[in-house]
Amino acid sequence: RVVLVESGGGSVQAGGSLRLSCTSSGGNSYSEYCMGWIHQAPGKEREGVAAVDSAGSTYYGASVKGRFTVSRDNAKNTVYLQMNNLKPEDTGMYFCVAESCNLSDYDVVRAMVVNPHVAANWGQGTQVTVSS
Repeated sequence: RVVLVESGGGSVQAGGSLRLSCTSSGGNSYSEYCMGWIHQAPGKEREGVAAVDSAGSTYYGASVKGRFTVSRDNAKNTVYLQMNNLKPEDTGMYFCVAESCNLSDYDVVRAMVVNPHVAANWGQGTQVTVSS
């Protein structure tokens, strides 16, 4: 079983930046997982934000493309989400997710964002609040 622990959430003003981190433990080798981030705004459905495979292939949701960057450090079992130019609509819980995949697996990376319910492993989430 994979355990995912997020950190880095907080409160910022619109236009500000935050960096989320998610450390993984347990399960198979970290390189055997595609990692991603899911956003849930208050009262809304979950939406895929970004995902990355071990080879570095990424996919982004349309609302964050150009503002957010997902990356991972396989040596540290950690995935990051750099969030720049934050907007009030970015407010909500951010969940780290992991799904088994090949080292280079763009199809899974894309699926994790397009269908936010694909991933089998979820963290508890971290809160991000952006004020206008």
